[in-house]
Amino acid sequence: HPLLPAPTRLRTWSGPGGTCGDGEGAGGVPHPIPSLRPPAAGTMEIVYVYVKKRSEFGKQCNFSDRQAELNIDIAPNPELAKQFVERNPVDTGIQCSVSMSEHEANTERFEMETRGVNHIEGGWPKDVNPLELEQTIRFRKKVEKDENYINTITQLGSIMEHCIKQNNAIDIYEEYFNDEEAVEVMEEAPSAKTINVFRDPQEIKRAATHLSWHPDGNRKLAVAYSCLDFQRAPVGMSNDSYIWDLENPNKPELALKPSSPLVTLEYNPKDSHVLLGGCYNGQIACWDTRKGSLVADLSTLEFSHRDPVYGTIWLQSKTGTECFSASTDGQVMWWDIRKISEPTEVVIMDITRKEQLENALGAISLEFEPTLPTKFMVGTEQGIVISCNRKAKTPAEKIVCTFSGHHGPIYALQRNPFYPKNFLTVGDWTARIWSEDSRESSIMWTKYHMAYLTDAAWSPVRPAVFFTTKMDGTLDIWDFVFKQCDPALSLKVCDEALFCLRVQDNGCLIACGSQLGTTTLLEVSSGLSTLQRNEKNTASSMFERETRREKILEVRHREMRLKEKGRAEGRDEEQRDEELATDLEALVSKAEDEFFDIIYAELKKQEADAIKLKPTPQQPSSEEGQVVQEAEEATGERGGDEEEEDLA
Repeated sequence: HPLLPAPTRLRTWSGPGGTCGDGEGAGGVPHPIPSLRPPAAGTMEIVYVYVKKRSEFGKQCNFSDRQAELNIDIAPNPELAKQFVERNPVDTGIQCSVSMSEHEANTERFEMETRGVNHIEGGWPKDVNPLELEQTIRFRKKVEKDENYINTITQLGSIMEHCIKQNNAIDIYEEYFNDEEAVEVMEEAPSAKTINVFRDPQEIKRAATHLSWHPDGNRKLAVAYSCLDFQRAPVGMSNDSYIWDLENPNKPELALKPSSPLVTLEYNPKDSHVLLGGCYNGQIACWDTRKGSLVADLSTLEFSHRDPVYGTIWLQSKTGTECFSASTDGQVMWWDIRKISEPTEVVIMDITRKEQLENALGAISLEFEPTLPTKFMVGTEQGIVISCNRKAKTPAEKIVCTFSGHHGPIYALQRNPFYPKNFLTVGDWTARIWSEDSRESSIMWTKYHMAYLTDAAWSPVRPAVFFTTKMDGTLDIWDFVFKQCDPALSLKVCDEALFCLRVQDNGCLIACGSQLGTTTLLEVSSGLSTLQRNEKNTASSMFERETRREKILEVRHREMRLKEKGRAEGRDEEQRDEELATDLEALVSKAEDEFFDIIYAELKKQEADAIKLKPTPQQPSSEEGQVVQEAEEATGERGGDEEEEDLA
C-alpha cells in the first residue's frame, strides 16, 4: 500500500477463487508484492518484495477524453505564389541500392613488453663460494661419495643411454636432398612493402640521424635521434636515443641516455651488447646494454672533437675494442674503449699535407673495409673524398690521394662489398660510383634529381644494386643490370625528408629514418634481394669497362692540357721576344739621342770659343776654319741619318 513505509511485507493468498491482497500500487504502478501462495502439496511459499513510497515515483497520471483544440491557424496567401516560378520538367534521382556511409575508428593501442631472465650457476650451499676453485672441488668430492648421488646418476644414466642409442641409430640432422638445384628466381617487377613503423616517443620530435642493425640475428635496430640545425634545437628537447625490437613498434626496448644528443650510433660486431655513439658536442660515448641505459664510458671533453661526430666505425681488431671517429672539425681520431678518455691517434684532414687544423676539411662520412685494414676513406663537407693510409711513416704521408666531383657535402661513402676498388658516394643531387684506378672523375653516376640526396648504401647480396634516399621522402632502388638511367623502383616512404638509410645483412629489409624521427621498415621483393645469374660477372665487366673509358678520357684530357700549355708557353716566348725587340730599338734610339745631344752641346761650345778668339772678320784663322769644317761635316752626317730614319 502507498502509505506503508518500505520495505513492507504483504501476504496474498492465491487460489481458485482469485488473489487476496493488493497487487498494484497507486497510480497504476505495479508493485512487486510478496505473496504467500499455498502450493499444490499444501505448503506455503514466502516471497519478499520491496515496495517504493508513493512520493518517490512521480505524479499520478489522470487520463480523460475531450475534444481536439486548434491553437494556431495560418491561412493561405495567394500573393505569395507570384514569387515562385514553376519548374518544369522536374527530374528526381532514385537509387535502388541502400545508402551506406563509411566510418573509421581507431582501435585501442596494445603495448607489449619483453622480459628476460638471466640464469646463473646456483645450488651451492651458503658456506661454499662457487668462484673459489678449491672449495668447489672439495664439495664435489664430498657429494660424489653420497649414496643418493650415486643412485640418481645411475637412474639418469639408463635414460641417457637410451637417448644416445637413438641418436646413433637415426641422424635427425641428415640432409636427403643435397644435390637439389637452386630454384631460379622468377622474373618479377621490383616492389617493396612497409613492414613496420617506429615513431619517436618524445613529444618534441627530432630527426633520426643514424641507424644500426643488431649484429646477431638483426632482430633489433638502434636509432640515434638529434637536431642538426645549428643552435635551433627546441627548448626541452630530449637527448635519448632508442633500441627497438622489430616485433614491438609500440615501445622501445631500451633507452640510451647520453649527455648530448647522439648523431651516430653503431653496434659492436664482435660484442652485440656494446654500442658506440658520437655526440653532438664532439664526445665519444660507449654503452653496455647489460648495465642499463646510462653511459658506460665517455671521452674527456678537452680531448674530444670540437664539432658533432658524424661518423664512427668499429675496427676489425682481435680485442674488438678499437674504433675511430670523424667530425666536421677536420680530425679523425682512433679510440680504444678500454681507455676511452683520450684518443690513441689523431689525423688532420689537411690535403696540403701541412698538418694545420685551420686548413683541414670537415669530415662528414667514413668508410673502412676490413679486407683493406690499412686504408680508410673520408667524405668531406667540401665534396672531396680523401683516401688515407693509417700505417704511413709520417703524418703527411697518411693522406694518399683525393677524389673530387660533388658540389656539396658527401653524406654517404661506402665501398662495394663485392668489389672494394669501387665505392659509392652521395652529395648534392647525384650519386656517383668511383674506381680507385681513376682519380680525376667518377666512372658512373645518376642523373641530377630535383631533390637533394641524403644517404645511400650498397645491397649486401647484389653487387649491381644500391639504395638512395632524398629530401622529398623518396627511396630509390637502383639496379644497373636492369636499368642505368632511372631507378628500378622509386617509393614514397613519407611526406618529410629522409635522413638516413641502413640495409640488413640479408638484403631483404631496409630501415629509413626521417626528419620527424619516424623509422620505416621496408621489405623488398625477392628479385632485389637474391643474386641473379651471372650478375657478378656482369657488374665486374661493367665497372672495368667504365674504368677503361675514364682512363682513356683522362689520357686525352692530359694530352690536351699539355698542348694548351705548350701553346701558352710558345705565345709567352713570342711575346717576350717582341717585348725584348721593342725594348732594344727604344734603347738604341735613346742612346743615339743622348749621343747627339752631347755632340751638339760640344759643337756649340766650340763655336762659342772660336767666335771669341776670331782675329779679323775677313779671314778666319786656321783653327777656326778647322772647327767650322768639322761642324759642317757633323751637321751633314746628322742630316743623312735623319733622312735614313725617315725612310725606314
